[in-house]
Amino acid sequence: MTGDAVVAETARRSRLSPERETELYQAVIDLVREVGYDAMTMDAVAARSHASKATLYRQWQGKPQLVAAAMRHIKFVALDLDTGSLRGDLYELAGQIGRGAEGETVFMNAIGHAIHRDPELGVAMRETLINPFRQVLRELLERAVARGEVRADAAALDFFAYALFGALPARKILDDRFADTEFLLSYVDAVVLPALLHS
Repeated sequence: MTGDAVVAETARRSRLSPERETELYQAVIDLVREVGYDAMTMDAVAARSHASKATLYRQWQGKPQLVAAAMRHIKFVALDLDTGSLRGDLYELAGQIGRGAEGETVFMNAIGHAIHRDPELGVAMRETLINPFRQVLRELLERAVARGEVRADAAALDFFAYALFGALPARKILDDRFADTEFLLSYVDAVVLPALLHS
């Protein structure tokens, strides 16, 4: 067997199945939430996921690459959102965000400190958390405009993503509480809908 064949065979044997890969990625996300990015180690990931550290380093060169890969694999935002009305869509979105608010807020805070040192993490965070979220909001607003619920030139359209996305860390910072579903539904009725409908 040639050297290239040996390398290929070794890579084939060490490759994780899709199911094992999903388990490993979930373990990475959970560890970041539990201990933070800086305190998470490849040893901890290996122990939590029952994978060898050699396999982790062979497939991902280090912690930044592994965390970025996990972020790209785990689905944070549901993309199939269409209830037929602006209020219904916003309520459904608020419910989805509220149910995962604690885990996602903790995760974003942990990663937020690390992306200044590891640009790849920042790219992965935008690809997996921010851009899909903004796409959901963009489509939601386009449908609302098409139905005549919101004016196409409403001033609040440009700030809609900032208003919704910013509520998660702001609630934790200001009140030391997570932006749960009850809070987000009230926020939608008191702030988001009036801004969209009357601007």
